[in-house]
Amino acid sequence: MNTTEIFLIAMTIIFTVPWLIWRLGRTDYYAPLVVVQIITGILLGPGILGKVFPDYYGFVFNPAVVQSLNGIAWWAVMLFVMIAGVELDLRKAWAHRRESGITAGLALGTPLLFGCLAAALLLGLDGWMGRQAQTWQFVVGVGMACAVTALPILILLMEKLDILRQPIGQRILRYASLDDIAIWGVLALILMDWERIGRQGAFLVAFSVAAWGFHRLMVRLAERDRWYIALIWLAAVAFGADWAGLHFMVGAFLAGASMEAEWFDQEKMDLLRHHVLLVIMPVFFLSTGLRTNWEVGGAAVFVAAGLLLVASIAGKLLGVQLAGRILKWEAGEAGIIGWLLQTKALIMIIFANILLDKQIITSETFTALLLMAVASTMLTVPVVAPRLARLPSLIRRSA
Repeated sequence: MNTTEIFLIAMTIIFTVPWLIWRLGRTDYYAPLVVVQIITGILLGPGILGKVFPDYYGFVFNPAVVQSLNGIAWWAVMLFVMIAGVELDLRKAWAHRRESGITAGLALGTPLLFGCLAAALLLGLDGWMGRQAQTWQFVVGVGMACAVTALPILILLMEKLDILRQPIGQRILRYASLDDIAIWGVLALILMDWERIGRQGAFLVAFSVAAWGFHRLMVRLAERDRWYIALIWLAAVAFGADWAGLHFMVGAFLAGASMEAEWFDQEKMDLLRHHVLLVIMPVFFLSTGLRTNWEVGGAAVFVAAGLLLVASIAGKLLGVQLAGRILKWEAGEAGIIGWLLQTKALIMIIFANILLDKQIITSETFTALLLMAVASTMLTVPVVAPRLARLPSLIRRSA
Protein backbone atom coordinates (compact mmCIF):
# COMPACT_ATOMS: atom_id res chain seq x y z
CA MET A 1 0.00 0.00 0.00
CA ASN A 2 1.09 3.56 -0.59
CA THR A 3 1.29 6.21 2.15
CA THR A 4 -2.10 7.72 1.28
CA GLU A 5 -3.87 4.38 1.71
CA ILE A 6 -2.14 3.66 5.01
CA PHE A 7 -2.95 7.20 6.19
CA LEU A 8 -6.63 6.58 5.45
CA ILE A 9 -6.50 3.29 7.39
CA ALA A 10 -5.09 5.24 10.35
CA MET A 11 -7.84 7.87 10.05
CA THR A 12 -10.48 5.13 9.96
CA ILE A 13 -9.08 3.66 13.17
CA ILE A 14 -8.87 7.08 14.83
CA PHE A 15 -12.55 7.84 14.28
CA THR A 16 -14.03 4.34 14.56
CA VAL A 17 -12.50 2.79 17.68
CA PRO A 18 -13.22 5.54 20.26
CA TRP A 19 -16.73 6.14 18.90
CA LEU A 20 -17.60 2.44 19.21
CA ILE A 21 -16.22 2.32 22.76
CA TRP A 22 -18.14 5.47 23.70
CA ARG A 23 -21.40 4.49 22.05
CA LEU A 24 -21.54 0.75 22.80
CA GLY A 25 -20.01 1.14 26.26
CA ARG A 26 -22.35 4.06 27.12
CA THR A 27 -19.49 5.81 28.88
CA ASP A 28 -20.81 9.37 28.51
CA TYR A 29 -21.65 9.86 32.19
CA TYR A 30 -18.09 9.37 33.45
CA ALA A 31 -16.10 9.52 30.21
CA PRO A 32 -17.33 11.87 27.45
CA LEU A 33 -16.26 11.07 23.90
CA VAL A 34 -13.29 13.43 24.15
CA VAL A 35 -11.96 11.47 27.15
CA VAL A 36 -12.50 8.14 25.37
CA GLN A 37 -10.56 9.52 22.39
CA ILE A 38 -7.64 10.42 24.68
CA ILE A 39 -7.68 6.95 26.26
CA THR A 40 -7.87 5.33 22.82
CA GLY A 41 -4.85 7.38 21.74
CA ILE A 42 -2.91 5.91 24.68
CA LEU A 43 -4.06 2.37 23.81
CA LEU A 44 -3.00 2.82 20.17
CA GLY A 45 0.41 4.17 21.18
CA PRO A 46 3.77 2.39 21.18
CA GLY A 47 3.55 1.42 24.85
CA ILE A 48 0.47 -0.79 24.39
CA LEU A 49 -0.48 -1.56 20.77
CA GLY A 50 3.15 -1.21 19.74
CA LYS A 51 4.19 -3.79 22.33
CA VAL A 52 1.40 -6.29 21.61
CA PHE A 53 1.38 -6.01 17.80
CA PRO A 54 4.69 -4.36 16.83
CA ASP A 55 4.48 -5.31 13.13
CA TYR A 56 0.94 -3.99 12.77
CA TYR A 57 1.83 -0.82 14.68
CA GLY A 58 4.92 -0.23 12.56
CA PHE A 59 2.95 -0.74 9.34
CA VAL A 60 0.07 1.64 10.13
CA PHE A 61 1.92 4.29 12.12
CA ASN A 62 5.04 4.52 10.00
CA PRO A 63 7.05 7.79 10.00
CA ALA A 64 5.37 9.21 6.88
CA VAL A 65 1.87 8.63 8.26
CA VAL A 66 2.80 9.96 11.70
CA GLN A 67 4.20 13.14 10.14
CA SER A 68 0.98 13.65 8.20
CA LEU A 69 -1.08 13.12 11.35
CA ASN A 70 1.12 15.55 13.26
CA GLY A 71 0.44 18.30 10.72
CA ILE A 72 -3.32 17.92 11.20
CA ALA A 73 -2.85 17.72 14.97
CA TRP A 74 -0.84 20.97 15.06
CA TRP A 75 -3.55 22.92 13.25
CA ALA A 76 -6.32 21.30 15.31
CA VAL A 77 -4.77 22.23 18.63
CA MET A 78 -3.92 25.75 17.42
CA LEU A 79 -7.59 26.32 16.57
CA PHE A 80 -8.68 24.88 19.90
CA VAL A 81 -6.28 27.03 21.93
CA MET A 82 -7.27 30.12 19.92
CA ILE A 83 -10.94 29.51 20.78
CA ALA A 84 -10.01 29.17 24.46
CA GLY A 85 -8.26 32.54 24.22
CA VAL A 86 -11.23 34.20 22.52
CA GLU A 87 -13.59 32.94 25.23
CA LEU A 88 -11.68 34.63 28.05
CA ASP A 89 -13.90 37.32 29.60
CA LEU A 90 -11.73 39.52 31.80
CA ARG A 91 -14.33 42.26 32.14
CA LYS A 92 -16.61 40.06 34.24
CA ALA A 93 -13.63 38.97 36.29
CA TRP A 94 -12.72 42.62 36.88
CA ALA A 95 -16.31 43.45 37.89
CA HIS A 96 -16.01 40.77 40.62
CA ARG A 97 -12.29 41.16 41.11
CA ARG A 98 -12.07 40.45 44.86
CA GLU A 99 -13.96 37.17 44.72
CA SER A 100 -12.44 36.15 41.38
CA GLY A 101 -8.90 37.07 42.41
CA ILE A 102 -9.02 35.24 45.75
CA THR A 103 -10.64 32.12 44.31
CA ALA A 104 -8.54 31.93 41.15
CA GLY A 105 -5.33 32.63 43.08
CA LEU A 106 -5.91 29.92 45.67
CA ALA A 107 -7.35 27.48 43.10
CA LEU A 108 -4.14 27.80 41.09
CA GLY A 109 -1.51 28.44 43.73
CA THR A 110 -2.32 25.56 46.11
CA PRO A 111 -2.23 22.73 43.52
CA LEU A 112 0.83 24.39 41.98
CA LEU A 113 2.60 24.08 45.34
CA PHE A 114 1.44 20.47 45.80
CA GLY A 115 2.48 19.62 42.23
CA CYS A 116 5.92 21.16 42.75
CA LEU A 117 6.38 18.99 45.85
CA ALA A 118 5.38 15.90 43.83
CA ALA A 119 7.86 16.91 41.09
CA ALA A 120 10.58 17.31 43.71
CA LEU A 121 9.98 13.70 44.74
CA LEU A 122 10.32 12.56 41.12
CA LEU A 123 13.62 14.43 40.87
CA GLY A 124 15.16 11.85 43.16
CA LEU A 125 14.57 9.15 40.54
CA ASP A 126 16.03 8.72 37.06
CA GLY A 127 13.96 8.96 33.90
CA TRP A 128 11.54 11.79 34.71
CA MET A 129 13.34 15.09 33.98
CA GLY A 130 14.04 15.96 30.36
CA ARG A 131 17.53 16.40 28.96
CA GLN A 132 17.14 20.11 28.23
CA ALA A 133 15.46 21.02 31.53
CA GLN A 134 16.85 23.00 34.38
CA THR A 135 15.62 21.74 37.75
CA TRP A 136 13.32 24.71 38.34
CA GLN A 137 11.76 24.31 34.88
CA PHE A 138 10.89 20.68 35.57
CA VAL A 139 9.51 21.38 39.04
CA VAL A 140 7.43 24.40 38.01
CA GLY A 141 6.31 22.72 34.76
CA VAL A 142 5.01 19.60 36.50
CA GLY A 143 3.55 21.73 39.29
CA MET A 144 1.66 23.89 36.82
CA ALA A 145 0.42 20.78 34.99
CA CYS A 146 -1.17 19.75 38.30
CA ALA A 147 -2.76 23.21 38.69
CA VAL A 148 -4.22 23.53 35.18
CA THR A 149 -7.97 23.83 34.63
CA ALA A 150 -9.09 22.83 31.13
CA LEU A 151 -11.46 25.67 30.24
CA PRO A 152 -12.91 24.11 27.04
CA ILE A 153 -13.57 20.76 28.75
CA LEU A 154 -14.96 22.59 31.78
CA ILE A 155 -17.47 24.27 29.45
CA LEU A 156 -18.40 20.89 27.95
CA LEU A 157 -18.94 19.30 31.38
CA MET A 158 -20.95 22.24 32.71
CA GLU A 159 -23.18 22.02 29.63
CA LYS A 160 -23.70 18.34 30.47
CA LEU A 161 -24.60 19.28 34.07
CA ASP A 162 -26.89 22.09 32.79
CA ILE A 163 -25.17 24.83 34.83
CA LEU A 164 -23.10 26.63 32.18
CA ARG A 165 -25.52 29.56 31.82
CA GLN A 166 -26.48 29.55 35.50
CA PRO A 167 -24.86 32.01 37.94
CA ILE A 168 -22.58 29.36 39.46
CA GLY A 169 -21.42 28.32 36.00
CA GLN A 170 -20.56 31.88 35.05
CA ARG A 171 -18.62 32.33 38.30
CA ILE A 172 -16.61 29.18 37.64
CA LEU A 173 -15.82 30.43 34.12
CA ARG A 174 -14.41 33.64 35.61
CA TYR A 175 -12.13 31.73 37.96
CA ALA A 176 -10.98 29.38 35.19
CA SER A 177 -10.35 32.29 32.80
CA LEU A 178 -7.99 34.02 35.22
CA ASP A 179 -6.15 30.75 35.84
CA ASP A 180 -5.90 30.21 32.08
CA ILE A 181 -3.99 33.48 31.69
CA ALA A 182 -1.67 32.57 34.55
CA ILE A 183 -1.03 29.13 33.06
CA TRP A 184 0.14 30.53 29.72
CA GLY A 185 2.14 33.23 31.46
CA VAL A 186 4.02 30.65 33.54
CA LEU A 187 4.55 28.53 30.44
CA ALA A 188 6.09 31.50 28.64
CA LEU A 189 8.42 31.99 31.64
CA ILE A 190 9.43 28.31 31.62
CA LEU A 191 10.15 28.48 27.89
CA MET A 192 12.13 31.72 28.14
CA ASP A 193 15.39 31.16 26.32
CA TRP A 194 17.96 33.58 27.70
CA GLU A 195 20.19 32.98 24.69
CA ARG A 196 17.32 34.16 22.46
CA ILE A 197 15.96 36.84 24.79
CA GLY A 198 16.43 39.51 22.13
CA ARG A 199 14.38 37.57 19.63
CA GLN A 200 11.65 36.89 22.19
CA GLY A 201 11.56 40.53 23.21
CA ALA A 202 11.33 41.57 19.56
CA PHE A 203 8.42 39.18 19.06
CA LEU A 204 6.50 40.58 22.05
CA VAL A 205 7.03 44.16 20.88
CA ALA A 206 6.02 43.28 17.32
CA PHE A 207 2.99 41.36 18.60
CA SER A 208 1.84 44.35 20.70
CA VAL A 209 2.08 46.71 17.72
CA ALA A 210 0.47 44.23 15.34
CA ALA A 211 -2.35 43.51 17.83
CA TRP A 212 -3.19 47.23 17.90
CA GLY A 213 -3.44 47.29 14.11
CA PHE A 214 -5.34 44.00 14.11
CA HIS A 215 -7.96 45.47 16.45
CA ARG A 216 -8.43 48.53 14.27
CA LEU A 217 -8.85 46.30 11.22
CA MET A 218 -11.28 43.82 12.79
CA VAL A 219 -13.77 46.44 14.03
CA ARG A 220 -14.08 47.72 10.44
CA LEU A 221 -14.77 44.32 8.90
CA ALA A 222 -18.03 42.45 8.44
CA GLU A 223 -18.29 39.34 10.59
CA ARG A 224 -17.94 36.98 7.60
CA ASP A 225 -14.52 38.50 6.90
CA ARG A 226 -13.45 38.46 10.56
CA TRP A 227 -13.48 34.66 10.65
CA TYR A 228 -11.03 34.43 7.76
CA ILE A 229 -8.75 37.20 9.04
CA ALA A 230 -8.75 35.49 12.46
CA LEU A 231 -7.25 32.36 10.89
CA ILE A 232 -4.55 34.40 9.14
CA TRP A 233 -3.79 36.15 12.44
CA LEU A 234 -3.61 32.76 14.19
CA ALA A 235 -1.06 31.35 11.75
CA ALA A 236 1.05 34.52 11.79
CA VAL A 237 1.20 34.90 15.58
CA ALA A 238 1.85 31.18 16.08
CA PHE A 239 4.73 31.39 13.61
CA GLY A 240 6.18 34.42 15.38
CA ALA A 241 6.01 32.75 18.80
CA ASP A 242 7.63 29.57 17.52
CA TRP A 243 10.36 31.54 15.73
CA ALA A 244 11.08 33.35 19.00
CA GLY A 245 11.36 30.05 20.88
CA LEU A 246 8.10 30.37 22.85
CA HIS A 247 6.30 27.53 20.99
CA PHE A 248 3.52 27.94 18.47
CA MET A 249 0.79 27.05 20.98
CA VAL A 250 1.73 30.04 23.13
CA GLY A 251 1.28 32.09 19.97
CA ALA A 252 -2.10 30.45 19.34
CA PHE A 253 -3.27 31.47 22.80
CA LEU A 254 -1.99 35.04 22.33
CA ALA A 255 -3.79 35.19 18.98
CA GLY A 256 -7.08 34.18 20.60
CA ALA A 257 -6.67 36.31 23.72
CA SER A 258 -6.09 39.39 21.55
CA MET A 259 -9.52 38.94 19.93
CA GLU A 260 -12.81 40.23 21.33
CA ALA A 261 -15.58 37.67 21.81
CA GLU A 262 -18.21 40.14 20.59
CA TRP A 263 -16.56 40.22 17.16
CA PHE A 264 -18.09 36.79 16.55
CA ASP A 265 -21.53 35.30 16.91
CA GLN A 266 -21.50 33.19 20.10
CA GLU A 267 -23.52 30.36 18.57
CA LYS A 268 -21.11 30.16 15.64
CA MET A 269 -18.13 30.13 18.02
CA ASP A 270 -19.74 27.30 19.99
CA LEU A 271 -20.30 25.43 16.72
CA LEU A 272 -16.70 26.00 15.68
CA ARG A 273 -15.47 24.53 18.97
CA HIS A 274 -17.84 21.59 18.52
CA HIS A 275 -16.74 20.98 14.93
CA VAL A 276 -13.03 21.23 15.77
CA LEU A 277 -13.59 18.62 18.50
CA LEU A 278 -15.56 16.45 16.10
CA VAL A 279 -13.52 16.72 12.90
CA ILE A 280 -9.83 17.19 13.67
CA MET A 281 -9.09 17.05 17.41
CA PRO A 282 -9.31 13.20 17.44
CA VAL A 283 -6.14 13.26 15.33
CA PHE A 284 -4.42 15.29 18.06
CA PHE A 285 -5.50 12.74 20.68
CA LEU A 286 -4.05 9.91 18.61
CA SER A 287 -0.80 11.78 17.99
CA THR A 288 -0.63 12.44 21.74
CA GLY A 289 -1.03 8.71 22.43
CA LEU A 290 1.82 7.96 20.04
CA ARG A 291 4.14 9.93 22.35
CA THR A 292 3.47 7.86 25.47
CA ASN A 293 6.23 5.69 26.87
CA TRP A 294 6.47 3.05 29.61
CA GLU A 295 10.19 2.32 29.52
CA VAL A 296 10.75 3.05 33.22
CA GLY A 297 8.17 0.35 33.91
CA GLY A 298 4.38 0.40 33.73
CA ALA A 299 4.04 0.22 37.53
CA ALA A 300 6.35 3.22 38.01
CA VAL A 301 4.37 5.30 35.53
CA PHE A 302 1.09 4.46 37.28
CA VAL A 303 2.59 5.27 40.70
CA ALA A 304 3.81 8.63 39.38
CA ALA A 305 0.38 9.28 37.83
CA GLY A 306 -1.28 8.48 41.16
CA LEU A 307 1.07 10.81 43.03
CA LEU A 308 0.34 13.63 40.57
CA LEU A 309 -3.41 12.95 40.71
CA VAL A 310 -3.44 13.22 44.51
CA ALA A 311 -1.39 16.43 44.39
CA SER A 312 -3.67 17.90 41.73
CA ILE A 313 -7.04 17.10 43.30
CA ALA A 314 -6.03 17.67 46.93
CA GLY A 315 -4.37 20.97 46.06
CA LYS A 316 -7.33 22.22 44.04
CA LEU A 317 -9.94 21.24 46.65
CA LEU A 318 -7.92 22.68 49.53
CA GLY A 319 -7.33 25.95 47.65
CA VAL A 320 -11.03 26.40 46.83
CA GLN A 321 -12.04 25.44 50.39
CA LEU A 322 -9.76 28.20 51.69
CA ALA A 323 -11.34 30.66 49.25
CA GLY A 324 -14.81 29.58 50.38
CA ARG A 325 -13.95 30.25 54.02
CA ILE A 326 -12.52 33.67 53.24
CA LEU A 327 -15.55 34.60 51.11
CA LYS A 328 -18.10 32.88 53.41
CA TRP A 329 -19.67 30.61 50.81
CA GLU A 330 -22.53 28.27 51.61
CA ALA A 331 -21.77 24.77 52.85
CA GLY A 332 -21.00 22.42 49.96
CA GLU A 333 -20.36 25.22 47.47
CA ALA A 334 -16.57 25.01 47.60
CA GLY A 335 -16.63 21.25 47.00
CA ILE A 336 -18.65 21.60 43.80
CA ILE A 337 -16.53 24.46 42.47
CA GLY A 338 -13.28 22.73 43.45
CA TRP A 339 -14.17 19.49 41.67
CA LEU A 340 -15.19 21.33 38.51
CA LEU A 341 -12.01 23.43 38.51
CA GLN A 342 -9.81 20.34 38.82
CA THR A 343 -10.96 19.17 35.36
CA LYS A 344 -7.79 18.63 33.30
CA ALA A 345 -7.90 16.83 29.94
CA LEU A 346 -7.16 19.00 26.91
CA ILE A 347 -5.34 22.08 28.19
CA MET A 348 -3.11 20.02 30.49
CA ILE A 349 -2.36 17.62 27.65
CA ILE A 350 -1.49 20.56 25.40
CA PHE A 351 0.67 22.00 28.20
CA ALA A 352 2.44 18.66 28.69
CA ASN A 353 2.99 18.29 24.93
CA ILE A 354 4.86 21.58 24.94
CA LEU A 355 7.01 20.51 27.91
CA LEU A 356 7.79 17.27 26.06
CA ASP A 357 8.61 19.11 22.82
CA LYS A 358 11.09 21.29 24.71
CA GLN A 359 12.56 18.21 26.49
CA ILE A 360 11.68 19.62 29.91
CA ILE A 361 9.96 16.33 30.77
CA THR A 362 10.55 12.82 29.45
CA SER A 363 7.96 10.75 27.63
CA GLU A 364 7.50 8.73 30.84
CA THR A 365 6.57 11.89 32.76
CA PHE A 366 4.34 12.86 29.87
CA THR A 367 2.57 9.50 30.10
CA ALA A 368 2.05 9.91 33.85
CA LEU A 369 0.63 13.41 33.34
CA LEU A 370 -1.65 12.11 30.59
CA LEU A 371 -3.02 9.38 32.86
CA MET A 372 -3.52 11.94 35.62
CA ALA A 373 -5.44 14.23 33.26
CA VAL A 374 -7.74 11.44 32.10
CA ALA A 375 -8.46 10.24 35.65
CA SER A 376 -9.18 13.72 37.00
CA THR A 377 -11.60 14.47 34.16
CA MET A 378 -13.42 11.14 34.49
CA LEU A 379 -14.01 11.81 38.20
CA THR A 380 -15.65 15.19 37.71
CA VAL A 381 -19.23 14.45 36.62
CA PRO A 382 -19.81 11.41 38.89
CA VAL A 383 -18.67 13.47 41.89
CA VAL A 384 -20.37 16.78 41.04
CA ALA A 385 -23.76 15.57 39.72
CA PRO A 386 -24.98 14.07 43.04
CA ARG A 387 -23.80 17.15 44.95
CA LEU A 388 -25.74 19.48 42.65
CA ALA A 389 -28.83 17.31 43.09
CA ARG A 390 -28.53 17.66 46.89
CA LEU A 391 -27.88 21.42 46.76
CA PRO A 392 -30.06 22.82 43.92
CA SER A 393 -30.10 26.32 45.46
CA LEU A 394 -26.40 26.72 44.61
CA ILE A 395 -27.16 26.59 40.90
CA ARG A 396 -29.06 29.87 41.04
CA ARG A 397 -26.86 31.64 43.59
CA SER A 398 -25.58 34.89 42.11
CA ALA A 399 -21.97 36.03 42.35
